[in-house]
Amino acid sequence: MIRVLMVSDVYFPRINGVSTSMETFRRALAGLGIDVRLIVPRYGDEADEAGVIRIPGRRLPNDPEDRLLPWRAMHRRVREAAADCDLIHVQTPFVAHYAGLAAARHHGLPVLVTYHTLFEEYLQHYVPWLPARWLRGLARRFSRRQCNAVDAVVVPSSAMAERLRNYGVGAPMQVLPTGIPLARFADGNGAAFRARLGIEPERPLALFVGRVAHEKNIGFLLDAFVHSQRRCPDALLLITGEGPAMDALGEYARQRGLDDAVRFLGYLDRERDLPDCYAAASLFVFASRTETQGLVLIEALASGTPVVALAAMGTTDILVDAPGCIAAPDDAPAFGDIVGRLLADPERRQAMSRDARHTAARWSDQAMAVRLADFYHQTLASHAQVATEPGPEPAS
Repeated sequence: MIRVLMVSDVYFPRINGVSTSMETFRRALAGLGIDVRLIVPRYGDEADEAGVIRIPGRRLPNDPEDRLLPWRAMHRRVREAAADCDLIHVQTPFVAHYAGLAAARHHGLPVLVTYHTLFEEYLQHYVPWLPARWLRGLARRFSRRQCNAVDAVVVPSSAMAERLRNYGVGAPMQVLPTGIPLARFADGNGAAFRARLGIEPERPLALFVGRVAHEKNIGFLLDAFVHSQRRCPDALLLITGEGPAMDALGEYARQRGLDDAVRFLGYLDRERDLPDCYAAASLFVFASRTETQGLVLIEALASGTPVVALAAMGTTDILVDAPGCIAAPDDAPAFGDIVGRLLADPERRQAMSRDARHTAARWSDQAMAVRLADFYHQTLASHAQVATEPGPEPAS
């Protein structure tokens, strides 16, 4: 059995792609003889869970969702927990990264990182008063330094791997998307979800799921939906998730005259409400240009919900040669026209729905867990080989 310590600055109940990836791999790897333990933040009064160590953190100004973990406490707990582990897998680039790296060096263990977030594209949304060129350079240097300090890097898409190589990352790299538990999204009750929200059974329904943040390009979806309504006047757009752009986007929807055509639902329970929501949708829409993978696209496909999305960064791997999906132009009127035509054409959507489930099968959690387990074994073997190689002879 391999014992892996995953270390992260985020985890459930904070809902995002990193949390979802960790949970998915942890469950799937257990069946492959890999014991995954977690060191993650404590957000409040989360119940104790076997194999999960929670570190209380400090709330960040203007960010109620995240926590800043204490440097010393994190380093101490990671070093203690790593004592009987074989490998450390870091999931985030903040305090967790440095604690995991320090513990690996202390115990002589290999350390991997998963590079989840393309910071080059994100920073300008959060510190807009600094020059974008300066921020991009900073993000590239930061990422290069962190990735080159570890034994290997996991990236969720080929586009991300290419970007990191262009940064100058020379560490061994494995393209390994997060799979999804297909069964969880196969049996959602769409009719019940519509009834709970008072949505008519036959009303055409477009859905976005994700963090309601500026980098998700939701404003583009609102612009596009104005054009969708010209093709399908009774269409409704649901935006599911929470985030810092909620108020601004709500106001923008009102400015675009979409008061009765857009609803913001907030977070949904992943075990019950979210599968029902996917099943209720006629179509899934997504316009992020910075997504590292796009797990929500696969979740929608597993639910039998056709997808219209921009093919940018990580979503490209999903959308290429993918029946049940349409890679739409990065142009709001054209995007909206495609969405409107599909919402007004139930027969075509039904055919795409059958194809969507077949496409989703490529991305199962079990298939991806097998690939990650193989990469763990490769990394351990490489580390052991390096450790047994003789060093340079001392100078005479």
